[in-house]
Amino acid sequence: MKHESLFSPVRLGNLTLKNRIVFPPLTRQRSVQPGDIASDLMATYYGQRASAGFMVSEGTQIEPRGQGYAWTPGIYTPEQIDGWRKVTDAVHAQGGVIFAQLWHVGRVSHHALQPDGNAPIAPSAIQTTSSKAFIETGAGTGELVAPSMPRAVTVPEIKALVRLYATAASNAIAAGFDGVEIHAANGYLVNQFISEHANQRDDEYGGSLENRLRFLREIVEAVSQAIGADRLGVRFTPLFTTTDEDRVYIGMVEKDPHQTYIEAIKVLENAGVAYVSIAEADWDNAPDLPETFRRDVRSTFSGRIIYAGRYTAERGARLVEAGLADLIAFGRPFIANPDLPARIVNGWPLNPVNPATLYGGAEAGFTDYPVYAG
Repeated sequence: MKHESLFSPVRLGNLTLKNRIVFPPLTRQRSVQPGDIASDLMATYYGQRASAGFMVSEGTQIEPRGQGYAWTPGIYTPEQIDGWRKVTDAVHAQGGVIFAQLWHVGRVSHHALQPDGNAPIAPSAIQTTSSKAFIETGAGTGELVAPSMPRAVTVPEIKALVRLYATAASNAIAAGFDGVEIHAANGYLVNQFISEHANQRDDEYGGSLENRLRFLREIVEAVSQAIGADRLGVRFTPLFTTTDEDRVYIGMVEKDPHQTYIEAIKVLENAGVAYVSIAEADWDNAPDLPETFRRDVRSTFSGRIIYAGRYTAERGARLVEAGLADLIAFGRPFIANPDLPARIVNGWPLNPVNPATLYGGAEAGFTDYPVYAG
């Protein structure tokens, strides 16, 4: 057996996972239109990859204003819940475990995607310049565009957003998911509240780091009350460096990323959530996370720790063996290799991913990647 440490069972909340290989949230833009509904094709795609010890769905918007890319699925209508139930049934039929990633893009959107063509919402009326939205320009066609100028939400609207996260979590459980992950990464809404770059409020949700973490804290509390903290995880992108390459990786670098994210992880520890997922920089030649940060994450958080970011099986196994990670997520390799755990344990070669078919489309580059044939 190769990379044995990735194949030992591990507890996650009240669940026992069969291995430590994670299929992470990966936007694929293949929901049924109209209605942004998870499709039968998506059920096939997730079912094919259910040999992962743990799976997280692609980001699924918690309300119409939460969408920043055409054709991404939602989890706020009865039809969307029914669509996701096909996905969870397919995964559970293969013995898999799957959480739903709850997503709100905030300011990373465009008025063409917003109800009534309104401005996107954000903690502050600050336009993002380092990311793109994706709008439909015709049947099955679209283009990347600069996000529109957002408007700042009011405190009553923030309270309503917190309730929307709790409702979405309950919807996810109704759809058959085993739990949910709050998307607090990649420059989207929760990350915007955390970040000193996107949040310039002068009320209880802005200013100090404690205030900027309030939105996260309230969502974690509301979702925990709705479905249980043992069925909740949170994803962060604690970037220590950035890149000038256009839209390679969406995220913001704080003045003190170490303190910012250790304090954010303390929020999760205090709430008793099941896991923290850390998405690392994954552009070419990106530096590794500082060892001091990894060690502080481990000493701060008693739940499970997931790392993602261009990991090889060897590098991931080393992190597990060092006691710094409990699970390792593989994105692109799992897209191209539906039988990735079997390939890792047997040392079989990997299919390459086709970048041209990552977003939108149908079966090509989605459900037609072959399993290993020997």
